[in-house]
Amino acid sequence: MPTRTLLATPPPSVPTPSVPASASQLDVAGELLALLRDSTTEPRPDSQLEALTLAVAADLPVLLWGEPGIGKTAALTQLAKALDLPLTTVIASVHEPSDFSGLPIVGDDPAEQGVPMAPPDWAVRLVRAGRGLLFLDELSTAPPAVQAALLRLVLERRIGTLTLPPGVRIVAAANPRGSAADGWELSPPLANRFVHLQWTHDHEVVVRGLGGTWPRATLPRLDPAKLPEAVHLARRAVCGLLAARPKLVHQLPSSEARRGGAWPSPRSWDMTLTLIAFASAAGSSRDVLSLLVRGTVGDGPGLELLASLDRMDLPDPETLLADPAGADLPERGDLRQAVLDGVVAAVRTRPDRSRWDAAWALLVRALETGAPDLVVVPATTLASLRREDWDVPESIEKLAGVVTLSRRADRAADRATARITAAAKAGR
Repeated sequence: MPTRTLLATPPPSVPTPSVPASASQLDVAGELLALLRDSTTEPRPDSQLEALTLAVAADLPVLLWGEPGIGKTAALTQLAKALDLPLTTVIASVHEPSDFSGLPIVGDDPAEQGVPMAPPDWAVRLVRAGRGLLFLDELSTAPPAVQAALLRLVLERRIGTLTLPPGVRIVAAANPRGSAADGWELSPPLANRFVHLQWTHDHEVVVRGLGGTWPRATLPRLDPAKLPEAVHLARRAVCGLLAARPKLVHQLPSSEARRGGAWPSPRSWDMTLTLIAFASAAGSSRDVLSLLVRGTVGDGPGLELLASLDRMDLPDPETLLADPAGADLPERGDLRQAVLDGVVAAVRTRPDRSRWDAAWALLVRALETGAPDLVVVPATTLASLRREDWDVPESIEKLAGVVTLSRRADRAADRATARITAAAKAGR
């Protein structure tokens, strides 16, 4: 039987190498390396990549957190290539504080002219180019003195006597302290200047990328018609939450580790407002918005803001009471529950026979179009608001079975819990 030779001819997608027969082995090795590095990109939904590009478009400093070898540097390299921005990589830990604050240069007459602070060569190149992606790598290995020197660069974009032009974007990467080489926690002032994104790997993306095709990073397409509406939505969301929860305006975490991440402050809320506006104008998904919001003010305040955004889109209870038959209720169970609770609260605030009847009609519609258990609590509360001279509407009959069944289930669950508890005590 003849033996087969694997890959006797290159696949059509791989160019045939043109290495002269007289080439050295290093030249052949170089050709092989070039073939291995040859790759393409494709449009592919990727929430963390979209969140990164959205923050870059918003001109906010981004910090990618991830374990070593997860692909942070590769993602930044691909992002710079996709956006056609020259990439400047600076390893913060191998620099001195003066490399970021500027090196003093004595002039002709220091008493008259002072001592100027000369910027490093990479900053000069960025200013001359007028655009670029400044990548601060291994940030968690930078000692506190270097982190302090980076404050002005990250926030004010100043280094020495130079100011980086608007066309320069700043992205950093860091490993968690436990996996960083001689790592440090980020100082609170520096951490609070970044949008923190947790960088993880998707095995499908990795497998397809190793096969030669990676996701394509593109700047979000902002809809010009949505810009005023996006700004209005962002301001309503942030200001509404902070008005109701003033303690969230500024919360410095108590632990050192959490201070090195995302936490709420007036500065980070301002960044959050910007990101909500950009995400709204770009039509980004909730997953992308969640990554950005939680990466700016932290998980707790971020989740509260997301819940507040959901409630902002809920229909007005008075509108629903005015036309219960034509009411359009949310599909999501938690949002539907919030709407029904809001309707009952509106009736309680201004009790009226017609409003009470309309609320029952709305509960019947909710029963017919969604999960029955969602109407149990609102129906029980609404029934308690009845006055003696109000006749019971016929629609209640459609809900009576659901409420009774729910109560029976609750009693059965209580009995089962009691039996389990008694058995556990007897077995001691």
